[in-house]
Amino acid sequence: MSTMVNFEKCSESESSRLNALKSLLEKIKLPFKVADNVGIKLHWGEIGNKNFLHPMYAREIVKWLKKNGLHPFIFDTTVLYSGGRRNGNESLKTAAKHGFTEDYLDCTVRIGDGLDGKNVIDLPAGFKHFDTVQAGNVVQEADGFVIFSHFKGHMEAAFGGAIKNISMGFASRAQKQRMHADAKPTLNEKSCIKCGECVEVCPTGAASIEGFNFPIYDLVRCIGCAQCIAMCPEAALQIIWNTDIKIFQEKLVETAAAVWKLINKKSVVINALIDIVAECDCLPGNHRKISEDKGFIGTYHPIVADEESIKLIGENSINQAHPHIPWQRQFDYAREIGF
Repeated sequence: MSTMVNFEKCSESESSRLNALKSLLEKIKLPFKVADNVGIKLHWGEIGNKNFLHPMYAREIVKWLKKNGLHPFIFDTTVLYSGGRRNGNESLKTAAKHGFTEDYLDCTVRIGDGLDGKNVIDLPAGFKHFDTVQAGNVVQEADGFVIFSHFKGHMEAAFGGAIKNISMGFASRAQKQRMHADAKPTLNEKSCIKCGECVEVCPTGAASIEGFNFPIYDLVRCIGCAQCIAMCPEAALQIIWNTDIKIFQEKLVETAAAVWKLINKKSVVINALIDIVAECDCLPGNHRKISEDKGFIGTYHPIVADEESIKLIGENSINQAHPHIPWQRQFDYAREIGF
């Protein structure tokens, strides 16, 4: 069952997209028991982001699960960087602002690692980088999962789909930090306008600026969240990869693999290939499209879902959006570790 792939094509109209998702859901065989509590893992978008998936798609999945006698809820976890999702209360406010409310969805909206980010569990991993992986406790609280991912580009992983939705999406804040630990900023002073945006968004105070001087960065205090890099209006900051850039790809995969060991027999994976833009839903703004809408993929394994997604939009779409990122390492490494 893990290699079965269903695909429904759509155009960019709202009706076409919804009909494609409905058709896809009808083809999926559910691995749940009647009355199971099923968590729908999704991303409700950072404050200011214009490209996150509209909640009407999540509502359609809720209807489908309820029709099959299940009890769905939607969730996400807290994040490292400043913004509208750093703690649970702020994240729920962001979700509501973006339309992800209990009234609209007809299900509860939850934070997978608790409002304070401390409702977590350590999972055995036994991999090269991580002997254990820390995830939100939702991983063991739910009876099953629908991994609903917006497929698009990503500044560090090159693409974000099901693998990242499980990896960063289930990970505790501590685990997110462990994955990002090698991403540090370096400043191109020729491009810097000394606006102080990097100081404003830094969650740990690692960035500082005095007067009209260039900002400076304490790389010891830096947690590697890359928020300053992402938010710099002049793209004056770049990542210092203290180790091989492939290691981030491997850490991403190891975290997803550890979570998947626990949920693989009770999960459905759906990738939405609509509004396919260059950057993640974590970043404010209306980002550049890198592919036309393709449709929805439904399967039972995140590796399969993401590989099929890349085939549909084409490798060049990813490579042109984020050159020099060895995203292929995710798939190679997944197979090396038996994911």
